[in-house]
Amino acid sequence: MPVYIMFSRLTNEGRATIKRHPERIKEVNDEIETMGAKVIAQYATLGIYDFVNILEAPDNETIAKISIEIGSRGSVQLITFPAIPIFEFIEKMG
Repeated sequence: MPVYIMFSRLTNEGRATIKRHPERIKEVNDEIETMGAKVIAQYATLGIYDFVNILEAPDNETIAKISIEIGSRGSVQLITFPAIPIFEFIEKMG
């Protein structure tokens, strides 16, 4: 299944939500799964992004739907990139 890297930046509203209800992060992960993707790994980070997520999804359309749905809530801004496993990349270059 294709892999995607999603960088998340919380808005002021999102930070307030996480402060009051940190379990919301796990709830959103469950919602992502009901939309057809799977969270493989997730990291809280310091710097310009608050979270880095590694996702699997069947296609770009599924990830686009997830990005629009989650982003439309106003609590987070997302940037998502497709990722190619390095062994597949090397194979394609050969």
